[in-house]
Amino acid sequence: MSDPQDDFVTQRESMVEVQIRARGVNDEKVLAAMRKVPRHLFVPEELRPFAHGDEPLPIGEAQTISQPYIVGYMTEALELSGGEKVLEVGTGSGYQTAVLAEIVRQVFTVELIGALSEKARALLQALGYSNIYSKVGDGTLGWEENAPFDAIMVTAAAAAVPKRLQEQLGPNGRMIIPVGAGFQELFLITRERRGFRKKKLLPVRFVPLVSAH
Repeated sequence: MSDPQDDFVTQRESMVEVQIRARGVNDEKVLAAMRKVPRHLFVPEELRPFAHGDEPLPIGEAQTISQPYIVGYMTEALELSGGEKVLEVGTGSGYQTAVLAEIVRQVFTVELIGALSEKARALLQALGYSNIYSKVGDGTLGWEENAPFDAIMVTAAAAAVPKRLQEQLGPNGRMIIPVGAGFQELFLITRERRGFRKKKLLPVRFVPLVSAH
């Protein structure tokens, strides 16, 4: 009988090659992170057989873990070199948090739903991550006391780009964010000397970014 853990390793490898690299995500740091992070641990136990499928999955509290390709695509779009301090808005399951933490120096992650934040924090600690800082709060406000950030990853859809988040980008900082209601567009926003450059990337579907206010 095969070891279930070996099966998950094989499934992750296939997920990376078939769903992510084959669709044009080529950053080796991103691919290595997604091979390493045990995605099956970030979904409810009854959904673990489907953890590596080409789709988002429910994680409770009307939230989802993103489709693997979207995780890879968004992470690559931030053009991370490895030394960055990154803000994540919407911890959710903690999977995207872990992928970022495999690549960058520090991840600050904010989640509005306390139960999700606590569950993700416990799992990330159990997996040995010491470069992740999390809190329960309104992600649209960012995490001002730890700004500026080299990159910001927003994992829920905003009606418009929150100005508070833009302001927390450092020089040449990059933010990736889904914008719109219903069907959304993924945008890459770059802070330049004279303001912000906004680039439309692709249509996406995310849960709404909810403000505490």
